[in-house]
Amino acid sequence: MPKLKPGTILPGPKEDAAITKAAMADPDTFHPTDENLKRFGRIAMRGRPMGSGHKTQITIRFDNDIITAFKKTGTGWQTRMNDALKEWLKHHKPSKL
Repeated sequence: MPKLKPGTILPGPKEDAAITKAAMADPDTFHPTDENLKRFGRIAMRGRPMGSGHKTQITIRFDNDIITAFKKTGTGWQTRMNDALKEWLKHHKPSKL
């Protein structure tokens, strides 16, 4: 139960039952049933879409001219930088450096 403000008065069992009864009798009250809930679609998630799960966030330092060159290519520059490193790995072995 959430923390309540000082002086908050909670309804007793009888009063709570009366409130619930009145709410259930209200014609504007929505009563969810399994049939109603099936008609609802999935709730759209807000924010950025989930990633592929195949990437790891790290902190790395590159020379300013390298970062500037990739940033000038526009949106998606980090993905292009990742692709360039993947291509380099196809032809080189880091263990032989």
